[in-house]
Amino acid sequence: MNNNPIGILDSGVGGLSVWKEIAGYLSNESTIYIADSLNCPYGSKSNEQIYQLSKRLTQFLIDKKVKIIVIACNTITVLCLNKLRKDYPKIPIVGTVPVVKTASERSKSKKIGILSTENTAQSEYQKNLIKKFASDCNVVNIGTDKLVPLIEKGKIDNKVFDNLLKEELRYFRESGIDILALGCTHFTFLRSKIERIMGKEIVVLDSGSAIARQVKRVLEANNALSSGSFSHVFYTTGNIETFHQVAKKLLGKEDMKMVKSMERISI
Repeated sequence: MNNNPIGILDSGVGGLSVWKEIAGYLSNESTIYIADSLNCPYGSKSNEQIYQLSKRLTQFLIDKKVKIIVIACNTITVLCLNKLRKDYPKIPIVGTVPVVKTASERSKSKKIGILSTENTAQSEYQKNLIKKFASDCNVVNIGTDKLVPLIEKGKIDNKVFDNLLKEELRYFRESGIDILALGCTHFTFLRSKIERIMGKEIVVLDSGSAIARQVKRVLEANNALSSGSFSHVFYTTGNIETFHQVAKKLLGKEDMKMVKSMERISI
């Protein structure tokens, strides 16, 4: 048994969708969540910039004595996961990737879509995922960097945003896909909106529950599940009031009740 917390990192608030899955599925576990809100969004940054920022986040969590690290960010995962595992070989690191395999298996038309950030969509990692798991599918792989900044500010409940989202999804709706995989953890908070826009015929998938199950498998394999009481602590490199208000809006009151404290830090 190991009562140390689970560490979760992201460029901003998007990874809270993964935190919610982990906190619900592994209800006895403590977590530490770090959002690099100061430098968010990562989608348009260079690979080297993202790597250096993600190393700082990883080191912060290691200094907090976490027992496992979850990269709750598709962009960091596809660009940096292998490097970070080499940099920090003594701690298990779980990444976040689009559920391409599940999408290809569930698709009846063999036409699937992946909506992610531009960096993720263009990455070799994602292209290899598609080649490995969806070679028998027609894959519509589109990246956008227009949505994340607005989600970070919590500005998602207005007609301007709804119209933008409809435009970003337009090609998917016209392409004949029957599965849409969300390749950015921020987009999970838009799932109900996306489902309404795409219609009942299109199944929308995200990777949150799969990540939670993988974390449990790793902890079980390492005999590292918690046996004690739990607590959840959030950190941000950005404005603490903005982070608090957006987190409250995205997670809801009940989930926020589980959060012990929030703090702004520099890394």
